[in-house]
Amino acid sequence: MSGNWTEQRIPDQRGRIAIVTGGNTGLGFETARMLAGHGATVVLAVRDVEKGRQAAARITGNTAVQLLDLTSLDSIRTAAADLRAAYPRIDLLINNAGVMYTPKLTTADGFELQFGTNHLGHFALTGLLLESLLPVPGSRVVTVSSTAHRINAAIHFDDLLWQRSYSRSGAYGQSKLANLMFTYELQRRLAYHGSTIAVAAHPGVSNTELARNLPGWMRMIVTGLAPLITQKAAIGALPTLRAATDPSILGGEFYGPDGWGEMRGYPKLVTSSAASHDQKIQQQLWAVSEELTGVTFPVK
Repeated sequence: MSGNWTEQRIPDQRGRIAIVTGGNTGLGFETARMLAGHGATVVLAVRDVEKGRQAAARITGNTAVQLLDLTSLDSIRTAAADLRAAYPRIDLLINNAGVMYTPKLTTADGFELQFGTNHLGHFALTGLLLESLLPVPGSRVVTVSSTAHRINAAIHFDDLLWQRSYSRSGAYGQSKLANLMFTYELQRRLAYHGSTIAVAAHPGVSNTELARNLPGWMRMIVTGLAPLITQKAAIGALPTLRAATDPSILGGEFYGPDGWGEMRGYPKLVTSSAASHDQKIQQQLWAVSEELTGVTFPVK
């Protein structure tokens, strides 16, 4: 089929169970809405249950809401146990939720907030849910990264949690690079365990609440240029949806917008930085992530 990949190209999702983190707003809401609209049962895994219920009420289709605070390993373990009990089989895990350019803050477990939420929280959740995905033919783990993975493009093992210094952009870039390295290493391990695959996506520059923590001067620039560089969340969600549903997708691929600079447009296969493909660093990050979260995966 030729032409742009749009919502109309999402295959029938009836009978599938999809978990979407951060599914109450922005990209996560649009992802959940379109999956449910094509027949999936969608669980909005959110930090604020009331906002999750309000979002679910705006979605046509089968939805549920699960409390999940990615800044707390206790909350992640509880949510994973609830989800495993309610859904013995899971077809899609969409690691979408995230924070960006926050002030220097820490999670409940003492991790730098952006790395702890965007990477370690999703790492732990995936590890705790993976046994519910592995037996399911065609199941997928989709993790949302960003072109910002090229910012300070390294995993700073000498100060991984930014305890000695702090850069909002550097911490965000590291967390998004970690999302990609996690996807690639997870795919390498999944290759020996049935048909489950790991895929990454990024939304380009989308008009969502994620930019609320940008410094004032940067918000002014982004706001002024918004009509030129941003796109609606419904379009920004399409790379994630393609990664989650397109039957031609291969494990370890990365999808983003097809426009200039990958800022806007319809989803296509894109490339990530050379640093993201360093297998030695991927494996080191994996080992450190297991140590920090206390979560080990049922794949070797």
